[in-house]
Amino acid sequence: MEQGTEHLLSARKSLLTNLEKSKALGLCIQEAGPRLAEINQRLPSLEAIIRPIRAPKDALSAVAGHINRAVVPATAVLKVFEAIHGLEKSLYDPQSDLSGYLGVLKRLEEALSFLGENCDMAIQWLADIVEYLEDHRVADGRFTSSLKEELSRLRKLGNSGLDGGLLKVALDRLENEFRRLLMEHSIPLPMSDPPLPGERACIAPSPLPVFVIQRLQAILVRLIANNRLENCISIYVEVRSSNVRASLQALNLDYLEISVSEFNDVLSIESHIAQWGRHLEFAVKHLFEAEYKLCNDVFDARLGLDVWMSCFAKIAAQAGILAFLKFGKTVTESKKDPIKLLKLLDVFSLLNKLRLDFNRLFGGAACAEIQNLTRDLIKRVIVGACEIFWELLLQVELQRQTSPPLDGSVPKLVIFITDYSNKLLGDDYKQILTQALAIERSWKHEKYHEQLLIDELLNIINSVELNIETWSKGYQDPILSYLFLMNNHWHLYKQLKGTKLGILLGDVWLQKHEHNKDFYSDALLKESWSKLPALLSREGLILFSGGRATARDLVKQRLKAFNEAFDEMYQKQSNWVILDKDLREKVCQRIVQAIVPVYRSYMQNYGPLVEQKDGSASKYAKYTVQALEKMLSSLFLPRPVRHGSFKVRRTSGRFNSISNGQDPSSPSMK
Repeated sequence: MEQGTEHLLSARKSLLTNLEKSKALGLCIQEAGPRLAEINQRLPSLEAIIRPIRAPKDALSAVAGHINRAVVPATAVLKVFEAIHGLEKSLYDPQSDLSGYLGVLKRLEEALSFLGENCDMAIQWLADIVEYLEDHRVADGRFTSSLKEELSRLRKLGNSGLDGGLLKVALDRLENEFRRLLMEHSIPLPMSDPPLPGERACIAPSPLPVFVIQRLQAILVRLIANNRLENCISIYVEVRSSNVRASLQALNLDYLEISVSEFNDVLSIESHIAQWGRHLEFAVKHLFEAEYKLCNDVFDARLGLDVWMSCFAKIAAQAGILAFLKFGKTVTESKKDPIKLLKLLDVFSLLNKLRLDFNRLFGGAACAEIQNLTRDLIKRVIVGACEIFWELLLQVELQRQTSPPLDGSVPKLVIFITDYSNKLLGDDYKQILTQALAIERSWKHEKYHEQLLIDELLNIINSVELNIETWSKGYQDPILSYLFLMNNHWHLYKQLKGTKLGILLGDVWLQKHEHNKDFYSDALLKESWSKLPALLSREGLILFSGGRATARDLVKQRLKAFNEAFDEMYQKQSNWVILDKDLREKVCQRIVQAIVPVYRSYMQNYGPLVEQKDGSASKYAKYTVQALEKMLSSLFLPRPVRHGSFKVRRTSGRFNSISNGQDPSSPSMK
């Protein structure tokens, strides 16, 4: 029994001892696990290290040369790459040292060019080594696979990422400096006064200093070398066109936006047309001329550029030249009237004056839109002016159907035509009208000679004469007809004598109208005022004893008849008008001479007979001599404001009526 117990205790002790050994062994195994894993991770590299020892001897001897050929260019590329990043601090601010900045930038470009030319070759050499190692099983497969992935990423990255974006940032800063130089030195140009007669227009100097142009050119060289020409042009056009617009905005050009529907006729925008001419000439001869030269200076031909004309064309278009041309077109689309002919000739004269400038500044292919608009405007101006001119005769003939003025004065048509015809023959318009008519005829393949213009104006004057004769027959009162004919014959004589049109009509024609004026002046006096003195007859007025009462009655009767005839005639003729002051004073003087001396003598001799204390004297001795003379001297005065118009039949919806309320110096056909 005791022996069995001892065996059990011995077994128990043995089990406990083995259990402790198992625990110790488990701990050892647990601690060895990480070390085994570490050894497992190191085994591939160890295997790769010892692989060359296991590789064939001839493969190991050949690989050294391959590695040397690849490592040398790769090392050179790496050194250049490191040098590129060393330039970064020198490419911070081009404003402080532009020449230094440009020099560093050029070095950066050269370094990148070297990388671009050699990087692919270095990568290919390295790829060849990897392929050799892989083919000859000199290196571990996982190692060569990792190398392939890195080389693939390098190929995908390409040359653009070799500088880490440094070149782009440097070029962006250079573009900003290009813009800064332009903006800081671009100052709006004020409108200059027009040159005095005989003086040549002064062309403004270059709007940018020479040193600024030189800096811009230096910047352009580097930006163009990096394919940033379009960016430069965009910046340049934006800044310079904005500067030109600022110069023009100071002139208050809101009128350029006016539409045809916003005005009735050319007269309503006459001042704008005059402004347009001055402003366009300033814009072309100063603003665009300066920009043209500046574009040529900045984008110099030495840079190998053929872009400055395109650049200038964009500036001109964006700055407002198109708005000027479109306003001219708006003028051509307004209602027709003779004043519009003068305005169209003004427009044509200005365009003709600027023709050489337009051809030089806007003659290139880049300015095609400006050229098309200009040609269209010139065509519209010439066609519109010629149509109005050739229809003038018809319009004068149509006026013949209207009624003459109620006051017997000179119709506005007559005033207008005489003044207008002289303007067309004057120095301001004859040459330009002749040129327009000649161009219009050439478009129709017809010949033109100056006599056509002269003949047409003479025909118009002859038609006016016929109108006057026709109108004179429209009066019921023949005396008013005499006044009307006297007024108009004198107007034709006085207004045309000594003028170019008068010279063409000749002395015989002028003398005829002067004679007719005198004839109708005599007829007016003879058939009206000259009849009044006969009413103050002295017949039967012999004062003898017992005949005073009879004489008094005769005097009363004759004074009453005189007063009644005078009042009637004065009331009627006080509404009549003689516009010409000299003629009016002369006619009034003749009337005074015909009436006043007779009346004065009659009243001196017989006035006392009617001077009674019963107050009836004023009934017969109605006027004093002074009052009568004053009344007669104030006849035929124009009223301050007179209204009325001659209406013209529309021929084609393009002409309106000739206004009678228009100032004679600037009449219009509405």
